[in-house]
Amino acid sequence: MKNTANAALAKMATEIPNANANASTVIGLVKEGGHITGYQLSNGQTVDKAQGVALARSGGIAGVGISERNGSEYLKSIPDGTEDNNFSHLPSITG
Repeated sequence: MKNTANAALAKMATEIPNANANASTVIGLVKEGGHITGYQLSNGQTVDKAQGVALARSGGIAGVGISERNGSEYLKSIPDGTEDNNFSHLPSITG
């Protein structure tokens, strides 16, 4: 089932970057008006969407894919069999 979920994500994600060995993970979502505007990382850093996408592309964020909607790129969690690290289960902080 894990391979099926990853295959489904691959169809939805524009890109699935390879993370570096020391990559951070997304531990929280920055929201304004109910919309995700950035990401809180495990290294203590908070980045906006564009910075998050660039950092993920360079291997700095693990466990994410990059998708695009209406010309805007954003990160999404990659299914890995646990729900604790899915973006829908992460805490939100107000930006």
